[in-house]
Amino acid sequence: MRVVIEADADGHGLAVKDRIEQRQLVLETDGPTEPTPTDPTDVLYPVDTAATVTTAGFTIGNPHFAYLRDDTGEIIDKVDSFSERSVSAGEYLLEVSGPIKLYVSLTGPLTVAVDSDGMRIDLDDERPLTVGARSYHERPAATITTTADPSDLMEAVSALPSSLKTTAPERSFPTLHGHPPELELGDSLSIPDGLETPDPGVHIEVPERLGPIFVVAPLAFYLGADVRPGSEPRLVTDAGWSFPLDGPYGFEREVERVLKQTFLFDCLTRTGSLYDTPLHELRAAESTLDFDFAALYDASPAERLEQYLSVPYEAVAELVPRWKLTAHVTPEPESIETVPFLVDDLAVVRTPADRETSTHDAQLAAINEFTRSSHDGPLEGEMLDPAVIEPEQTDSIEQAWVGPGAPLGASKAIPQAFRNRFDREVSEGDAEIVVVCNDTEMREEHERAREVYGSRDELPFEVTYHEELTTTELRTVLRSDVDYLHYIGHIEADGVRCADGTLDVRELDTVDVDTFFLNGCTSYQQGMTLIEKGAIGGVVTLDEVINSGAINVGRTMTRLLNRGFPLRAALSIAAEQSVIGNQYIVVGDGNMEVAQAESIVPNLVEISPTADGEYAVEYDSFYTLSPGGIIHPQFPSNDEYYLIGSESARFRVTEPELKEFLSLEPIPVMTGDRLVWSDELELEEL
Repeated sequence: MRVVIEADADGHGLAVKDRIEQRQLVLETDGPTEPTPTDPTDVLYPVDTAATVTTAGFTIGNPHFAYLRDDTGEIIDKVDSFSERSVSAGEYLLEVSGPIKLYVSLTGPLTVAVDSDGMRIDLDDERPLTVGARSYHERPAATITTTADPSDLMEAVSALPSSLKTTAPERSFPTLHGHPPELELGDSLSIPDGLETPDPGVHIEVPERLGPIFVVAPLAFYLGADVRPGSEPRLVTDAGWSFPLDGPYGFEREVERVLKQTFLFDCLTRTGSLYDTPLHELRAAESTLDFDFAALYDASPAERLEQYLSVPYEAVAELVPRWKLTAHVTPEPESIETVPFLVDDLAVVRTPADRETSTHDAQLAAINEFTRSSHDGPLEGEMLDPAVIEPEQTDSIEQAWVGPGAPLGASKAIPQAFRNRFDREVSEGDAEIVVVCNDTEMREEHERAREVYGSRDELPFEVTYHEELTTTELRTVLRSDVDYLHYIGHIEADGVRCADGTLDVRELDTVDVDTFFLNGCTSYQQGMTLIEKGAIGGVVTLDEVINSGAINVGRTMTRLLNRGFPLRAALSIAAEQSVIGNQYIVVGDGNMEVAQAESIVPNLVEISPTADGEYAVEYDSFYTLSPGGIIHPQFPSNDEYYLIGSESARFRVTEPELKEFLSLEPIPVMTGDRLVWSDELELEEL
């Protein structure tokens, strides 16, 4: 079973564990308790497992927000930060958003309160309550085989929306669109029976070429629309309305704008109709747009789309959250199998205008100073094999590359990595982190890793540290059930340097390491081989890296990963702090996390003092799922929620308010161009 509910270690609570995603949520009960397994269908909403306990109250340690529903599922109240709600006798369901989705069935009277320490539920006496839990992890329900013929591919892409759980505006929630089926390149088109697609009354027409089909795939999935051949790209409804997709910004940019605008309006419409949540983006839109969002909810998907796109994109562009991912997909048959995984992230897809590039002059100068290579000098003019590509940069938080070559400034998406994640086995014990230092000159990074990994008592970590491993010992580590491997040392063309020689990962049949960070020179090929042998995602280097720079990148990555940042997001921050940062890339699935975020989603703040003695704070939130979630920055004066990725979360706060916020948990802080950590920041130095 991937999600379990069991007694906490001290017997005074429940530990809810997602053994696939290595996430955990603890409910501390008032006194000893023993959970009794319960039929999951007894819970009103779909859950993976359920248990019943008897208690007079419980606490959830992190400051989550929750909806209080009646016994029919109707929302009767919400409980967010620094608030308290009480209800009288009756049957209730408490829906808690956290690292694992939680539903608690209980009877009133009861009180729910949330402060900076977490959420507290008090009952008037001991009585039974049922806890249901659902993992956010979801795998494709089927595999579609398709040829590279555009007509076959159009049919295959048209079947991807079979995983949509609704075509209502709630499809904008990350958990309500499901993971689309996989695509497999084959000799003929084969769509499994039972894949039922919605009928929203909308289809998309594009020319019969791979590139345009790839570009519209996420939009077609989100809308539940068929993809059909047409001489000019456009959206078409059954009622005869159409919208051109080849506007003044070009086809790819127009598709991007339509996806973002439709998604944003769904988020606004779901909030205005169903959820009494003070969403910043909804308040801003209502002040400038003549829209009745509550009434719009009841329109058909095609009618809503027509209304959404009646507004110029420029009118709402500032409200669109910073997008999670832009994927640069080469329009070749081999790219087909990666498309569903990009669609699952609602990625913006572009066909690349790429260029090959050699190592930058500044980096060559740094390498001349000192490298971690066994070579006598830098490899100036020597190109990597495969070629190094520099995709066009966009304003998305993360970039991915699909196609031949190794990308600078983007992750290398590989379909095998995503499949490896779906094949990931249930872990019966705590998450296993292994740190290996095979370079005595890099001991500073090793010591920093000792301080950081496993420093969060609420997480189930087992951390093991090694120095100067032999080839046999490192081979044993790679074949062990390791959730995350952080390797520090030399890596050469023929393998990973060990105390007694070199271990070439290509010699291994399989590896059982899930996620890795190979902090050594030119580790790209060895990292790619780890993916081929069974790993899911990791960070590697494309060329020589100087010791001092590698230590800095490694130190920053260590802290970011420990605070819940996924691989791609962590590297996007760490790389900006070093001259050699763009020599590091993610290979495989960049969504992999080493630890769960303490505040549901990882965040970074940018702080600058103001002339009147207060502070300007920009709150940047990062995705752990696809777009659509909401966050509530924990400032006492803030009463608004924001879409994750929002660029509107800006605040002016007093020094006491800022200090209280920074004390909640250690988070990365930007002050000018310097990255520091909240638990080390001295405001007087700003």
